[in-house]
Amino acid sequence: MFCQEKIRVALYVQKAALNFIDAGKRVQYKLSEDVTRAGFGIGADELAVIVRSHDMKSLENHGGVEGLAKKVTVSLTDGVVPADVSLRQKIYGYNRFAEKPARSFWMFVWEALHDLTLIILMVCAAVSIGVGIATEGWPAGMYDGIGIVLCIFLVVLVTAVSDYKQSLQFKDLDKEKKNIIVQVTRDGCRQKISIYDLMVGDIVHLSIGDQVPADGVLISGYSLSIDESSLSGESEPVNVTQRKPFLLSGTKVRDGYAKMLVTAVGMRTEWGRLMVTLSEGGEDETPLQVKLNGVATVIGQIGLAFAVLTFLVLTIRFLLVKAQHGEITNWSVSDALTLLNFFAIAVTIIVVAVPEGLPLAVTLSLAFAMKKLMSDKALVRHLSACETMGSATSICTDKTGTLTTNHMVVHKIWTCGRTIKIEGNKSEDVLQSSIAGGVLNMLLQSIFQNTGAEVVKGKGGKNNVIGSPTETAILEFGLLLGGDFKIHRKESEILKVEPFNSDKKKMSILVSLPNGGEHRAFCKGASEIILKSCSKIINADGKAEPLSEEQKRCITDVINGFACEALRTLCLAFKDVKVTSNEDSNRITEDNYTLIAVIGIKDPVRPGVREAVKTCLAAGITVRMVTGDNINTAKAIARECGILTDGGLAIEGPTFREMNPQQMEETIPKLQVMARSSPMDKHKLVTHLRKEFSEVVAVTGDGTNDAPALHEADIGLAMGIAGTEVAKENADVIIMDDNFTTIQNVARWGRAVYINIQKFVQFQLTVNIVALMLNFISACISGSAPLTAVQLLWVNMIMDTLGALALATEPPHDGLMKRPPIGRDTAFITRIMWRNIIGQSIYQLIVLVVLQFQGKRLLKLSGSDATAVLNTVIFNTFVFCQVFNEINSRDMEKINVLRGIFDSWLFIMVMVSTVAFQCIIVEFLGAFASTVPLSWELWLASILVGAASLIVAAILKCMPVDKCKEAATAKHHDGYEPLPSGPDMA
Repeated sequence: MFCQEKIRVALYVQKAALNFIDAGKRVQYKLSEDVTRAGFGIGADELAVIVRSHDMKSLENHGGVEGLAKKVTVSLTDGVVPADVSLRQKIYGYNRFAEKPARSFWMFVWEALHDLTLIILMVCAAVSIGVGIATEGWPAGMYDGIGIVLCIFLVVLVTAVSDYKQSLQFKDLDKEKKNIIVQVTRDGCRQKISIYDLMVGDIVHLSIGDQVPADGVLISGYSLSIDESSLSGESEPVNVTQRKPFLLSGTKVRDGYAKMLVTAVGMRTEWGRLMVTLSEGGEDETPLQVKLNGVATVIGQIGLAFAVLTFLVLTIRFLLVKAQHGEITNWSVSDALTLLNFFAIAVTIIVVAVPEGLPLAVTLSLAFAMKKLMSDKALVRHLSACETMGSATSICTDKTGTLTTNHMVVHKIWTCGRTIKIEGNKSEDVLQSSIAGGVLNMLLQSIFQNTGAEVVKGKGGKNNVIGSPTETAILEFGLLLGGDFKIHRKESEILKVEPFNSDKKKMSILVSLPNGGEHRAFCKGASEIILKSCSKIINADGKAEPLSEEQKRCITDVINGFACEALRTLCLAFKDVKVTSNEDSNRITEDNYTLIAVIGIKDPVRPGVREAVKTCLAAGITVRMVTGDNINTAKAIARECGILTDGGLAIEGPTFREMNPQQMEETIPKLQVMARSSPMDKHKLVTHLRKEFSEVVAVTGDGTNDAPALHEADIGLAMGIAGTEVAKENADVIIMDDNFTTIQNVARWGRAVYINIQKFVQFQLTVNIVALMLNFISACISGSAPLTAVQLLWVNMIMDTLGALALATEPPHDGLMKRPPIGRDTAFITRIMWRNIIGQSIYQLIVLVVLQFQGKRLLKLSGSDATAVLNTVIFNTFVFCQVFNEINSRDMEKINVLRGIFDSWLFIMVMVSTVAFQCIIVEFLGAFASTVPLSWELWLASILVGAASLIVAAILKCMPVDKCKEAATAKHHDGYEPLPSGPDMA
């Protein structure tokens, strides 16, 4: 909203400036040599200003739209010629907006260095190097300090690389979001191109829900209404006519359809100029990130308390020892270095305790899911949709194109009392002979006049039909009957068009007849709606005769029969209108039509949909079909898809609309199909599901009127192929292939994201507890910390960045869709997680504390380096405990944590690199990390102690968890429904 307000203010300021300039002196534009040499008659700036300032006078001076077309050397029927493309782009520019330069890698490094704890550690390292060299000489005195510096460098580098890669990925996704497909006429052929390839001179075709892709002027159109609220903030639509023909980039088509001539692209458009002063904000934090930031703050505060306590205990013990030896007044540089080391350990405990990896894990997991979903034909527009989809309990889906293939063909037609089955192998003559001559002519007129589709010449001279799948099917049927699109269109002049929309469920058109004495209205749409408006029926001679109630009942039976065969049914009708002199002569009336035919269109169910629906039902997700189709068609398709079951309910939109709240409360739980629904019915259903039943609702939509429901839903899913730009803009996810199976895949990944982050949190909290408690207990008892600052920093690296990489990017497995949805209003850390965290922490602490105080005796260590060897073994054992605990965290409930481990190459890579680097640190970097090389027996002991955590995890998973609270909420969709656990899950 804030960004939109800024745009509105910027627009008004700009308009005021333009009016002020215009009031002064009109700018005289001169053609540059480049423009003249290229053969154009108008420059890019002058052309852009005409539309931007709505300068009707200048447009008329240039000869109107036709004059402009001549000056940019383009035909208004054939469009741009391919040979002109590069020259045209050179003179008039590319349709791309100037973007804020991407932040460089070094900017991410600089940001990572700004972490307060890392800055404190850098100061500690610098002091350590100075004091160390003074006391121990060069180079021995600098090893501790350099070790800390190297660890800081490694942490910063890994954090910066990770953040930089995510920023590049989000930039690519953002570019994909803005890549709109536009329909243009080029070289006489209608074709689809990317918005980025649009240029001045292009002839663009606009229809309801489209975004105007560039500035331009209207060539021709009907009932064109434009929503300019994205630019001006004004909600009232603007009617664009030949008197006011200006169209601005970034606005939306609310009604009608049109052809426009592009006059300005990219930074010369109104939208482009505004974008110079405004930069789009980054992605908001997702609900899970907000929740985890709270968790991170609490853990950080606990870590701070432990750090302060550890520092105080170490310092007090040190002072007491000095006092015992009578040296409390004698201070040396080495004493200062000891205190500095205590401080460094305390700061490092804070570094380890602050789980900066939590937000990183969420971002990594969501980005990984977004990338994978992109390759699976789902474009995630809002990050939060990924995690919310994991909690979805209900999916309200369209039928056409989502559950069905959207490849439609006319399968049956009823006219003059008989049903004709259309088979592709039947010749034109056979089909023509089966339909009476008088009826055939009227049928072809109705098909070719009353259509939003077009027959255009494609590449190679082949005729292509461009339009919605339903329109395409009807036009193809007209061509099969031997009709000619251009001839029938030339017979009459179109006076008025009322395009199809989801509320009226019909399309109407008014044309003037060749004799000039009459007008004729054609309408087509939902069978029962058109049938209600008919009072006559066409007979075999092509004449209209009264339609009796008996005939209406017979036709209703025909419609229901078609619908029961899962056919989409449409009625075609016409009405002759006398020409009058009053203002309403061009109004399309609603009644007294003559029925021509009932058409049954076949749209087969998509392969794999039944299995996808079955998977959703098994996952506790209710699937409801909400469609504008006939109830019998809807029921037939719903049964085929497995949506409509024996106990399920199928109702019509008008019935649902009239229900009182109590009836709705009784009906909605059983509701599986809603037919003949309007967009507001869908909105009402979604609102009730969310507010009254506390469901997490995902909704699919493709039309402009679906925008309210998409916006109201927890997750709006817009169709990438059939969807309008308005629908896509209000959606959270765009389903690029319009396929229900892809929706099920989004839910699967949503669950994976949530559970992956839970795994990571379980792993991280275990490391936090053990690292904090070990150093604290050791400081209290022995006066020294077994883990040095450098060692703790390395553990922090394993825990935060590498742990996030390994656990947050695990791909989903089939088991995720065999459990109930994840409740969104529950505590993120479940009892099962606490059981695993506490159990593992106790095991690790016992092992490490025993090693700390009894290690020399147990491992039979002696000699001058016994303490150094023991501290190295403790460090090594601690790291291997985390490595194996990371493997444990792959599944919080099942004993078999190794299943599918090789499916995640990133997990394997992190494990291998962690172990390899640990070997290097222990064996070769002793001077920096305060370690000494270990014998193979001690290596084996460290690994075995770490591996024993796998056995501990198996025992823990056999321990039952009290689920009484969760069980109470299991009846409701907003409570967390616990996942099954125990040894039977192995």
